[in-house]
Amino acid sequence: MSRPEILFSLFAELESLSGIGPKTAQNLTQLGINTPRDLLFTLPYSGIDRKLIDTVKNASFPSTLTVLVKVSDHRPPHHRSGAYRVDVDDAKTSFQLIFFHGRSDYLNRVLPKDSTRVVSGKVEIFDGVIQMTHPEYIVSESEISDFPAFEPIYPLTSGVNQKTMFKATRSALTKLPIFNEWIDLEQKTKANWPDFLTAFQKVHSPESFDDIAMTSPARTRIAYDELLAHQLTLSLARAFERRILGRESHGNGRLQALVSEALPYTPTDAQQRSILEISQDMASDVKMNRLLQGDVGTGKTLVAFWALLIAVEAGGQGVMMAPTEILARQHLESLQPLAEKAGVVLELLTGRDKGAKRRAKLEALWQGNIQILVGTHAVFQTDVQFADLRLAIVDEQHRFGVRQRLMLGKKGQFVDVLVMTATPIPRSLALAQYGDMDISTLDEKPPGRKPIKTALISTSRMNEVIERLRAAVADGRQCYWVCPLVEESEVVDLTAAEDRFVRLRAALGDGVVGLVHGQMPAVEKDKAMTRFQTGDTGVLVATTVIEVGVNVPNATIMVIERAEVFGLAQLHQLRGRVGRGLLASTCLLMYQAPLSKSGQRRLEILRETEDGFRIAETDLKMRGFGDLIGTEQSGVPQFKVADIERQGALMAVAHSDARKLLIDDPALKSPRGRAARNLLWLMGKDESIRLISVG
Repeated sequence: MSRPEILFSLFAELESLSGIGPKTAQNLTQLGINTPRDLLFTLPYSGIDRKLIDTVKNASFPSTLTVLVKVSDHRPPHHRSGAYRVDVDDAKTSFQLIFFHGRSDYLNRVLPKDSTRVVSGKVEIFDGVIQMTHPEYIVSESEISDFPAFEPIYPLTSGVNQKTMFKATRSALTKLPIFNEWIDLEQKTKANWPDFLTAFQKVHSPESFDDIAMTSPARTRIAYDELLAHQLTLSLARAFERRILGRESHGNGRLQALVSEALPYTPTDAQQRSILEISQDMASDVKMNRLLQGDVGTGKTLVAFWALLIAVEAGGQGVMMAPTEILARQHLESLQPLAEKAGVVLELLTGRDKGAKRRAKLEALWQGNIQILVGTHAVFQTDVQFADLRLAIVDEQHRFGVRQRLMLGKKGQFVDVLVMTATPIPRSLALAQYGDMDISTLDEKPPGRKPIKTALISTSRMNEVIERLRAAVADGRQCYWVCPLVEESEVVDLTAAEDRFVRLRAALGDGVVGLVHGQMPAVEKDKAMTRFQTGDTGVLVATTVIEVGVNVPNATIMVIERAEVFGLAQLHQLRGRVGRGLLASTCLLMYQAPLSKSGQRRLEILRETEDGFRIAETDLKMRGFGDLIGTEQSGVPQFKVADIERQGALMAVAHSDARKLLIDDPALKSPRGRAARNLLWLMGKDESIRLISVG
């Protein structure tokens, strides 16, 4: 399907707009503006009030003012480097117009003596004299309509000024057609939103700061259009996925019963609910595409293992993929005892498997003798083939790209896909990133997990903290010490893990302290981790390489040095490395005084709560959407107008509206459905249109 004719003018060359030549068009591309449509979606971020006033007298300086003046005198400079001054009078006072390098012939032409002119520019007091330096506008009274009473301010780039942007957007507005409405009329009326054309006219021709505010009806409507197009795209992808035949994987419960008997506790209601949702998905003839999200310690691994057992009971295989070898081995160790109880063959595949050992594993996998495979990126390699892969689980989804997730699904026929994350995701972000997936949430912890005491402590009390570690190690307990950098930096004043390792080793003894960071060779890293896991070392100095998945029940103290430089979600994940055993645990957040307001708020919220979802919402509010995600491959969309941080509720409305529209009109053939197609084309969602046509 090709783009509808009604949109042609919006996707034409920029040079089709009046006043834009090849050079300006080239410069505009630096702002991501390649078509008139892009120009319209580049909204003003501020404005200048240029309403005509009668005098500058008693105004607050400096400020931009617009006033009618009479030219009384010209005073050219005595020296070449001096300023050219033009004396003017308004209704109540006199002031000066200042021009550096002003040409006498030009200024006498635009400001002839005894003429009246409207001047607009920045007015300030210099040496007791009121001055307007280089007025931005000088026009006759009859030409006052040449500039707006309230001027929108646009983002700029080299070779593009405000006047160019203003003229270009006026020209682009003339290209906007009148579209049929794609927003639910009840929703539009309730929210008091203007129609599409009026909304753009309003935001590009504001009359006050209220019109360019994010909360203005016009701007909110445009943000909603963006979110609706995004949610329609995800819903179409979801509907398309649901048309892809899956394989019914029915568990007979035999292996599940064996594991259930072996568990020393009863799974939480949230775990049981998630297991039921997953088993229903796997039993249907539609391919599963589900996200399992849960806070630190809510038992995602058990839910994942249950899903793998269903795949095995149905006569197939399952694979669980982790982003690091440490995490993959961790999964192997936690699942192995349960697999043995069920009589299931569980094996590990990492990049370290080489030669005959690797060939033997691949052969066993291909023959179906390995029923569950746990692995790293090594699983993606083309020679890794399964006898009958039914379920693929991707742990810590945000560390992998969407493309990799799909590659894993292609290792078998109609493979069900479950992705997991231990990073609680605020609802608005979950809808933006995973709106095409069904979501299961683990929001309660298994009984018996003790709360972790969290304390704030200044780096000036370092020696006290070291003494506390000495006592803990002497008592047979273990501790983590996390630093923000690997090696000392001259540029950044942060503690280096290697320096801290040297100091702690000197204080606590040679064999007591281990070191692990991301730049170490894998063999050394694993060696250090293993020594800590087996209790050979009492203190592990580390960077955030231990953020996810490391499980040492005997570790009861987590020290995070310079905690104020870490993100909230990251601090919460690190804290979750302790409190995994029967003993009470402590997290010490060491900060360097003085703390900034936001630094103090972050650490205080961590001290107040262990609720990962509340922490994630706070993190989103404080750090912002981009910083919170921070990865190009995250699959999170970038919006031109919508702001997920502040418009999360709008995303939720778009989510439910898009789903309802597609339930009522799956082929988008109704009048509103056809209008929604125009919206998808307008927002560059060509792939979504293809999904409708394929369906």
